Amino acid sequence: MERMEFHVRTRAIYGEGAIAQLGAEARALGFRRTLLVADSGLVQAGHVDRAIALLRAAGIEVFGFHAFSVNPDTAAVEAGRAFAAQQRVDSIIGLGGGSSMDCAKGINFLLTNGGRMQDYRGYGKAVKPLLPMLSIPTTAGTGSEAQSYALISDSTTHVKMACGDPQAAFRVVILDPCLLVSQPRMVRAAAGYDAISHAVETLVATTRNPFSECFSREAWRLLEANYERVLARGDDLAALGAMQLGAFFAGVAIEHSMLGATHACANPLTARYGTVHGEAIAMLLAHVVRWNARDSRGVTINQYAELLRIAAREAGTDPAESLARRLEELAAAGGLATRLRRANVPRADLPLLADEAAQQWTGRFNPRPFNAAGAREVYECAY
Repeated sequence: MERMEFHVRTRAIYGEGAIAQLGAEARALGFRRTLLVADSGLVQAGHVDRAIALLRAAGIEVFGFHAFSVNPDTAAVEAGRAFAAQQRVDSIIGLGGGSSMDCAKGINFLLTNGGRMQDYRGYGKAVKPLLPMLSIPTTAGTGSEAQSYALISDSTTHVKMACGDPQAAFRVVILDPCLLVSQPRMVRAAAGYDAISHAVETLVATTRNPFSECFSREAWRLLEANYERVLARGDDLAALGAMQLGAFFAGVAIEHSMLGATHACANPLTARYGTVHGEAIAMLLAHVVRWNARDSRGVTINQYAELLRIAAREAGTDPAESLARRLEELAAAGGLATRLRRANVPRADLPLLADEAAQQWTGRFNPRPFNAAGAREVYECAY
């Protein structure tokens, strides 16, 4: 067995009503003047006001930043940096889904280390200390709360950049399933499916290890069993909590493994057409599972069969096909399209999309060697 390391930099607090600990946890981390990064939808839902009240009760001054979209870009991050600098903040809180958390991390890079977001593409580019951060997820999806990477879109090219650093990990994450009740059903469907894809892709990534595999398996167990439940009943706190933990565990798996061809093919769809990330994933994941299996690597087939065993489902003679069909069932339950043509993607664009997918970082870790020709095959299968 090769040498490996495992380190979880984020302390997780889980439980119904755990949000009540926000003030005490922030105070313990030394927060005095904090930037609260949350999208405008969370302002309307009342989550921002509640967080502000808890923080102020703990004697912490709060400055809200909400001017960013579902795919935070370099312009929004720079605007957040300028605002935070004016307020002389000493800490940052990300409240919301992946967009809030990624934006919070991006602002932290620029506020503490200067330069442009492009300077931090890759890993370990920060040379000065980042501010301490805390996160409060209100969706079960990206797992950004467990990762040291921020995904930020270039405001000119719309290409997503992965910018990571050990310091970009949140010090504390508060996982309160009660905060997920307010999610619209389509957000719950898309975010949850994204989390499911993380469990599937991290388990077969070439950089996986025994540590990451433990989190991939447990994430899949929780997510596969509860996805349809939270779609049927948005107030099922037990199922919401399982999804929230599953998304967090999948995020830990990403941090110690990586993703693959599904995410490499999904990112150009978001960049070119504004496709919601989870919906793009739903159109591709099952087809990537089938495509990977055609490489006849037994280890990948065995891992796909393992996912089916965990879910107490028959693998049959073709585990990849059985898993792909289950993934399509889950996408259908969420009302998510599984074909590119249904998302109005022009067939003539497939060669260009394939070239762009081949440049995506995550494709390097796919179990089957991935290039533009492979991306074109996946897109054709998904069309």
